[in-house]
Formats: sequence, C-alpha cells, structure tokens
Amino acid sequence: MTNKKFHFGLLPRVIVAIALGILCSLFFPEALTRVFITFGSIFSNFLSFIIPLLILGLVAPGIAEMGRGAGKLLIITVLLAYGSTLFAGYFSYFSCQFTFPHILVPDASFADVVLNQSNDLKPFFTIEMAPLFGVMSALILAFVLGIGIAYSDSQSLLNVLKDFRHIIDLVIRNVIIPLLPFFIFAIFLELGAEGQVRMILKLFIKVIAVIFVIHILFLLIQFCIAGAISRKNPIKALITMLPAYFTALGTQSSAATIPVTLEQTRKNGVDFGISSFTVPLCATIHLAGSTLKIVACAYAIMYMLGMPINIGLYTGFIFMLGVTMVAAPGVPGGAIMAALAVLQQVLGFDATLQALMIALYITMDSFGTACNVTGDGAIALIVDKIYKRKN
Repeated sequence: MTNKKFHFGLLPRVIVAIALGILCSLFFPEALTRVFITFGSIFSNFLSFIIPLLILGLVAPGIAEMGRGAGKLLIITVLLAYGSTLFAGYFSYFSCQFTFPHILVPDASFADVVLNQSNDLKPFFTIEMAPLFGVMSALILAFVLGIGIAYSDSQSLLNVLKDFRHIIDLVIRNVIIPLLPFFIFAIFLELGAEGQVRMILKLFIKVIAVIFVIHILFLLIQFCIAGAISRKNPIKALITMLPAYFTALGTQSSAATIPVTLEQTRKNGVDFGISSFTVPLCATIHLAGSTLKIVACAYAIMYMLGMPINIGLYTGFIFMLGVTMVAAPGVPGGAIMAALAVLQQVLGFDATLQALMIALYITMDSFGTACNVTGDGAIALIVDKIYKRKN
C-alpha cells in the first residue's frame, strides 16, 4: 500500500479564500477584521516593493539568454500586445452597442448612489516599503541590460542576472505563492465588511453581467487564435491558465499574479526563457482585459446619462487608451488611473464622471485583471511559436 500525499493546489486555495473572505465578513468582529486588513496592507506594500525587482530579475536574463534576436522578439511581443488591446477595445464597443440598449435605461441620478461609499475600516498599522524604482524604470532597465548583454556577450553579467533570477524565484515560491491565499482572503473580507461590493453590484448587476460575458468570449477568441497559430488545443490551454485567472480575481494585480501566470504558461509548453520574457513584460504592457472593461464602463455611463456615442469618437478613444495602457502600472486600479486623462480629453468626462468611472471600474477590477493575465498566456503561446520557427 502506497501513501500519497494530498496536494491542495493553488486554484482551490484561491477559491476557498474568496468564499471564506465573503462569508467571514458577515460575522467577524471589527477588531479581527482589522487584523487581516493589517496583514493585507503589509503584504500589499511588500508586493509593491518586490514587483520592480521581480520584473528586472525575470525580464533581463530572459532577453539576454535569447541572444541577438531578442530585440526583434521584443518588438513582436509589444505589437501583439497592442494589437490584442485594440481588438479588445473594438470588441467591447460593438458588444455594448448591441447589448446595452436592450437592458439599460438612461438615468442621470444613479451616480449619487454609486459615489456614496464607506471606508471606515483601517489597518492597525502599516509598514512602508518604498520600491527601489518604479515598474516602468525596472522594465526599461531590464530592456537595456538584457539587449546589451545579448549583443555584448557579457557572460559575467549574465551569470549575475541568472543568480538574481534564482533569488527572485525563491521569493516567489517560498513567500509570495504561500501567502497569496491569505492576501486574497483579506481583500474580500474587507470588501464584504464595508458593504461596497453588495451595494454596487445591486445597482450595476446588468452591466457587470454583460462585461463578464464579453471578457469570457474575448478570452475564447484569444485562445482560439493562439491555439491555431501554436497548434495547441485552445480549450485545454485556457483551462490550464485558470489558476492565474482566479488568482488575479483576488489580487486585482497583473504584476502580483506573475508567479502563477509563469507557472501555468510553462505548463502549456511555452519555453522557460520565452515565458520568463513574455509574462512579466505582458503583465505591464498587455492590458486588453482592462481596456475591454474601461470601454464597456465608459459606454454604459455615457448611455445611461444620455451622452452622444459614435464609432468615430470611440476609435480615437480606443487608440489613445491602447497607448496609455502600455504605461499603466500592473497594480490594483492602475489601469483606470492611467486612463483618466484619456477619458477627459476624448470623451469629455468631468471630475464627477471620472469619480463615477473609478467607482464602477474598481468594483469589477478583478474581471479585467483576470482577463489580462489569462490573455498573457495566449500571447506567450504565439511568441513561443514564432521564436521556435526562427530557430
């Protein structure tokens, strides 16, 4: 008789953490809730500190190990990410144009209800962990070091980056992954305790349902395209990415979900070097899910307020938004913060509508983030196929 150790995988742990967070918010005393909020605050600050190092430690050696073809591969990845973002914007626009007139009734008074949210629960204390540099600085530094090493053949510096990557990998496996379910539990406990989710979901349930269906359909299209190019079963590849999807639902951060996205991408057969290069890069520049959701939220608000909507206006908005998303930080709410200037300049959203947009977007932030990171797996499959063809 053999003894097999039961392995409770990351996916069920994340699902349990989400369910327990919502359930415990119904009866946890305030003091206990604040204990977990304190943990969530500390862990969130740690993620903010480690994410630039994580990007540098994974992207730089990934580029360097590919040799002199890395520059072209970088351009290909960026173009694929931008193309995916544009497609997401138009897919969202036409889906909303077809759906919202049948289920929404224009009403200018709904904004007051959404903006009237509480925020009473605070952590007992916080520990500031300022990042050594920003995410974009880390990304640019990774490009410079990786491409520089690839063209100069500096083995000594490459070995340093490999050792640094090993340290980052240890942090991911021994610190971030084990603590992620507790972090997700803390997030949903706080949202449930403050009543924010329940209140906004009641008002926007139809909009949320439409956006959820749109982003699922978008993922299916993404993986069908990726599967056709890479000659892999798209449904199987999409199912493999589900742990990353559910982790992103809890963390609401593409960057914080990088460790899980990496692991699941490699299970789809993507080369180690390609995944180490594309996943952290796409976590920063590939925000197709966020773009899809921003376009849908903006459309819903404009429609419900009776504002004029046309394809010409949204074409400029989608193209501008696609560029803005490249620079958006992969942290909770980062995409909508980066999009505020475009919302104001192109769609004419004033301060009140911007606040309304933030409220609606943040309520569904995890949908867009989950779509982002899952789509990163599709991009990685395509890049992996292109790289293997060239070699």
